Amino acid sequence: MKWLTESDRWKHLVGGIIIGAGANTIYCASYAGIGVASALEFKDKQWGGKWDWIDWALTIGGVAIGYALRTGFLYIIK
Repeated sequence: MKWLTESDRWKHLVGGIIIGAGANTIYCASYAGIGVASALEFKDKQWGGKWDWIDWALTIGGVAIGYALRTGFLYIIK
């Protein structure tokens, strides 16, 4: 779990969860997640950093978790 606290990786995961939980369809979640994750990494690269695939994957993984939580919650209450 130490690698999760390294840099701002946990923020990528939490942000992805928020995006996924707010999306109505899997397509919206996927496109929004990929777009936001890519934009964040592009910003890092433009400011002299490097593209971090782990951060990118954590954002996408967070979107999947958030969407799964939303879908599961809606399934339970119906």
